[in-house]
Amino acid sequence: MEVAIASGKGGTGKTTVALRRPSIEGSTPVEVMVPKIDPDRCVGCGACARFCRFHALACVKDGVLLFPELCHGCGGCSLVCPESAIAEVPRTVGVVERGRSGSLGFIQGRLMIGEASATPVVRAIKRGLPNDGIVVLDAPPGTSCPVLETLTGVDHLILITEPTPFGLNDLALAVEAARALELPTSVIVNRSDVGDGRVVEYCAREGLDIWLEIPNDRAVAEAYARGVLPAEAVDGYRDGVARVAERLLRARSESVAG
Repeated sequence: MEVAIASGKGGTGKTTVALRRPSIEGSTPVEVMVPKIDPDRCVGCGACARFCRFHALACVKDGVLLFPELCHGCGGCSLVCPESAIAEVPRTVGVVERGRSGSLGFIQGRLMIGEASATPVVRAIKRGLPNDGIVVLDAPPGTSCPVLETLTGVDHLILITEPTPFGLNDLALAVEAARALELPTSVIVNRSDVGDGRVVEYCAREGLDIWLEIPNDRAVAEAYARGVLPAEAVDGYRDGVARVAERLLRARSESVAG
């Protein structure tokens, strides 16, 4: 079972809910294939630059310029080149790190500084996921391409939000993305005793179950700052997380039975 923890904006408490600090035991580079231009064969026709929708190639007087940070590695430029002047070479864009957190396995991706797209790293992480057990995915914030790549194919999505105007706006965007992917979706409201009641009203109106409300408790922030699970340090927090786990398993059983 794959469960994604996501949010429409950063800072809502998504990672606090999703995971605990791990120890890293190994890493693997993440590579994408980018074009390499053979200047002896290139005639400057511009076919590659016209094909590239990401503007990673530009045809100039002295040849073709490559902007590798913009390349998505689709390989289309090499296919349309009439002179077969474009080969593909690997380029490292990030790293996948593996480790453990207590009895739990852990995988995380880190994007190299200056890279524009995290999607290849997300794909590399998902390729390394186990085929059994329960997998919890801590998605990037927002509704960008790396988020959609993370959410694709998961069994259940939990959206973390907060009861503020910004929280409501970004929750609605995340719900729209979840529905486009046809994902079963539930909500956790963090800092539930601040702001107003419009998030709760929105969830009721849209038929979204709120599985947990986490109060704005200083003890939760202190535990997180120390690298300690709030469930291990804050009274009542463990029971709330256990209820969410029970509902996930129940939802999965109902889905399989259906």
